[in-house]
Amino acid sequence: MRVHQLTLAAVAVTASFALTACQNGDDGAGRSTPSASSTASAPSTASPSGDGSAQGGGKPSQGTGSAGKGTAAGAGTDASGKVGKCRTDELAITAAERTIGGDTDGTVAVTLKNRGTRDCTLSGYAGVDLKTDSGSLSAGRTGQQPDTAVLKKGESTYFGISYPLNTSGGSGVRVTGLVVTPPDETRSVTLAWPGAATLPVTEGGGSSVKVGPVGSAGQGG
Repeated sequence: MRVHQLTLAAVAVTASFALTACQNGDDGAGRSTPSASSTASAPSTASPSGDGSAQGGGKPSQGTGSAGKGTAAGAGTDASGKVGKCRTDELAITAAERTIGGDTDGTVAVTLKNRGTRDCTLSGYAGVDLKTDSGSLSAGRTGQQPDTAVLKKGESTYFGISYPLNTSGGSGVRVTGLVVTPPDETRSVTLAWPGAATLPVTEGGGSSVKVGPVGSAGQGG
């Protein structure tokens, strides 16, 4: 009877060792093989474009909207692609006597030179006022059809001022200055009057001084 009990005890011990060995083998296999979920969560270092560069290491892409495209500095175009109008502070404005001998009227040529950093346009009539010892005299328009001049940096355009010569022998009206306001502008430039010192005294309405459109004859030599 004692021998049978010892045999059963030995069998029980052997079974216990076998069970422990199996459990240890399962734990080792679990530790050595990564789970599917841990593999899927590993971060990828490939770039979205597939070029193999590390994520965040490439150059940022450039936008294609209006801010990305932009306009080159100094090009002078607005959002619609049109060249903007010349402003008074972008123009160097000068005046010179251009009367040709034998003419019944005198001529002063006004030069408008683009001294800015962008292309700009001038079109229409400039405002012209003569300062005299009798007050301000506004020039009338000749009525010529104006053209549009596109001025690149450093380029110039002209318009002419015609005025009556004082051949009466009298003292006439003394001219003391010339005020020019470029087309579509409100800021003016005051210049010395380069023409004849006096204008004849006229009676009746209307101005005896006429201004042509920008780009018209009158630039002289």
